[in-house]
Parts: sequence; structure tokens; C-alpha cells
Amino acid sequence: MQENPVIKNENDPVAKMEVYQQPIGEHIKALRKSLLYCLGTVVSVFLIIITFYSDIFMQFLSEPIKARGIQFIYLGLAEAMTAQLKVSFIAAFVIACPVIFWQLWSFVKPALYEDERKAVALFTIISIALFITGVCFGYLVVFLSAITFFVYMGENLATPMLSISEYVGFLFGFILPFGLVFEIPVVTFVLCKMGIVDIEFLVRIRKYVVLFIFTVAAFLTPPDAISQILMALPMLALYEAGILVVRFACKAK
Repeated sequence: MQENPVIKNENDPVAKMEVYQQPIGEHIKALRKSLLYCLGTVVSVFLIIITFYSDIFMQFLSEPIKARGIQFIYLGLAEAMTAQLKVSFIAAFVIACPVIFWQLWSFVKPALYEDERKAVALFTIISIALFITGVCFGYLVVFLSAITFFVYMGENLATPMLSISEYVGFLFGFILPFGLVFEIPVVTFVLCKMGIVDIEFLVRIRKYVVLFIFTVAAFLTPPDAISQILMALPMLALYEAGILVVRFACKAK
């Protein structure tokens, strides 16, 4: 197959990117190859973890409960194994994330200009850092505080008997929303760049956002005021950070 000529004019923006005019079938093949590589990586890491390291991950996640003298139970024959499989798969996906991001980046990189590549790389790094920060904050601060609160409130009422499967589901359902809400500055910046919002609009709706944030925190956290406040305050701070980001972006523009 004869390759298409490459544009040599340096003033032409097309010359700044790698131009590969290929049929749509070639792009589909490349995407399928990347997805298969990602899937193979996740499966390989999952098999390694479930074979050798699942107990270590389960011990780490269950330590906040066992440290308070509470033991887990399982109500079904396969419940403990299901919890291990769930934890191992999530751990495998997290560990394989660098490979997944690299494969996706390799697929979209030829279609981007040089300045777009830098912007996407920076955007991705910031998004990942915010998500990890949110998950760590949700686990180390809010989740552990919520456990202490619930154990303290129920210790004189009944003997705690926690199901391992429900605990794992509650844990991930609790901390993952924190990772998502920590993306508020990034989402605000994107909406600003798209022209959907501006600084005046964000300031004007601030009081409605405060009400919305506390409502969301009430749904995403256990029914206690401490957890709701611990989630709402970072969301408010992130919204204000988003306003600052938009202000900076508008000035830069």
C-alpha cells in the first residue's frame, strides 16, 4: 500500500501531528488490539492476586473492623469467596490502570496536535491525582470515622455480627463517590472551556449548590451528621476551587 504524502509545510498545523490516513477498519483493529491487551493485563493481574495475595488485601480492608474487636461472618456458602473475588478484581483493575491508560493514550495520540497531547496528558494526570486523593480521604477520614461512630452507637444495644460481603460492598460504595466528587474542579474547568458556564454563573448559583451538596452528601453517606459534614465540606471547598480554576482559565484565555 502506498503511503499518503506527508505535509511538509511547518506553518500548517496538520504538520505538527502524526497523520495516518487509514481505513476505518484499521482503526477498529487497533482499538480491538488495545482493548484485548488491557483485558489480558487485568485478567493476568487478577489471577495472580486471587492466587497469592487475596488474603493480604482482605486483611487490610477488614483491619478497621477487627481492630475494634469485631469478627466477620458469612451467611452463604459462597459469600466469603465472592467477597474475595470482588476485592481481587478491583485491586487488579487499579494495578492495571497504568497499562490501560497507556494503551488508550497510544490509540488516541496520533490524532492529536502537539499542544493537545500536552493538555490531555496534564488533564489526565490531574484527574487521576484528584480521584486518588478523594478515595484516600474517603477511606482514611470519613469511613474510619463512620465506623467508630456506628460501633459506639450500637455497642450497648446488640452484639455486632457483620457480613463480609455486605461490608466489602459498603466500603467500596462509600469511598468511590469521594473519588468522583473530587473531580469537581476538573468538571468545572471543562464546562468553562466548552462555554457552558462562566464565573458569574458559578457565583450566582452558589447558594443552590450548597443545598445540592448537602443533599448529595446525605444520600452518599451513612445516616449520621458527622459523615455528611465530612463529605459536604470537601465538596464545598472543591466547588470554590473550581471557581478559582475558571477565573484563572478565563484570565489565561
